[in-house]
Amino acid sequence: MEKKQQHGGLRKGSGRKSKIEEIHFIEKLDNIIDNNEAINKLKELIYNKNFNAIKLYLEYRYGKPKETIENINHNLNHELTKEDAHIINDILEEKY
Repeated sequence: MEKKQQHGGLRKGSGRKSKIEEIHFIEKLDNIIDNNEAINKLKELIYNKNFNAIKLYLEYRYGKPKETIENINHNLNHELTKEDAHIINDILEEKY
């Protein structure tokens, strides 16, 4: 009997790694960075203004900074009249 290929859903190895696996990864990364050769390579990348490796290391080691998005609706207190709605509708129909 032929086995069907699975599409989507839960599969072995899928999903976010557990916190323990993440901690083990960070420990391995720290052990590599403690190596003098690795530190010299990071210094070389900084001097050459190649910050991608440094950024990647810092994001894995210390996590990304929390991002906030400010969403301001300037039309909050504006009443939409029927005429305004017709004008908007006409403009949208012309474009799409």
